[in-house]
Amino acid sequence: MQYSKNEPSGSDGAKLAAYIDHTLLKPESDRAAVEKLCQEAVTHGFCSVCVNGHWARFCAGALRDTPVKLAVVVGFPLGAGAAAAKAAEARLAVEHGADELDMVLNIGALKDRDLESVAADIRAVKQAATAAGEDQDAPILKVIIETVLLTDEEKRLACRTAVEAGAEFVKTSTGFAGGGATVEDVALMRSEVGPDIGVKASGGIRSTSDARAMIEAGATRLGTSSGVAIVSEGTGGGAY
Repeated sequence: MQYSKNEPSGSDGAKLAAYIDHTLLKPESDRAAVEKLCQEAVTHGFCSVCVNGHWARFCAGALRDTPVKLAVVVGFPLGAGAAAAKAAEARLAVEHGADELDMVLNIGALKDRDLESVAADIRAVKQAATAAGEDQDAPILKVIIETVLLTDEEKRLACRTAVEAGAEFVKTSTGFAGGGATVEDVALMRSEVGPDIGVKASGGIRSTSDARAMIEAGATRLGTSSGVAIVSEGTGGGAY
């Protein structure tokens, strides 16, 4: 998909909503909170909800017959599990209704410059997800590179490796490692992957101005738990 910051149409709030993965990944999240997440996503027209695997089947049911997609995290939040375990997690997520997977890259292997292990980890998830969803469109795979833990050189290596291994998106952060998305990291990632790969900014995006800045830098998706506040503020207008 060609990157275009002005692709969504409608009011300013609606445009922002089309970028948002409405996110709830706290370990203490209960059924009422997840149900509210899904209701808000439908009401505001968010692109997806993003949840832990335990909630995949529940969210798939709650979102049935709506345009909102279901994103499920894999290897979250550390990325340090075995590739086979990540692949099994991905397969179950797709079987339970996931349209998209947000997986955490093997950060230690990247820092060791063991790029074959990093790529093999991503390919294992991609292949398992594709096989599990063989009767439907292949799930979109987003690879979280955890920018706060990486040098700029490592960020570029992570982006290149993820794309070469079959990812449709690269994503900045889990939000659990002490840092989140920055405009500089989004711009770096966009420059590395080019116009045809998605870039997801995630972590610390809490206001309309934050959201607009990430989109201007090259983000095509925004992961945030503050989506309702962002689009409500965004109804006031203003180009981005």
